[in-house]
Amino acid sequence: ALLFTLLERPPMQTILMTGFYVALAALVVVLGIGIANIARTDDKQASRSNKLMRLRIMIQAIVIVLLVALGVTLGAVKIGF
Repeated sequence: ALLFTLLERPPMQTILMTGFYVALAALVVVLGIGIANIARTDDKQASRSNKLMRLRIMIQAIVIVLLVALGVTLGAVKIGF
């Protein structure tokens, strides 16, 4: 049913929606790895935690951009004067 729903949409919406879900899944994975990293006690834990936080922020920015672009293509967000 989901495949038919995606195929009925215009191609740009399908691409943006798929990209949004992939980026959202990546965000959840990085967040989970970051939470698991907090439990570690080795010497590189702080450095690894910092890198994971930077990666999470980059992915969040991508998710927000995709969400806004999806909103524009669906007509929920109007950009203009």
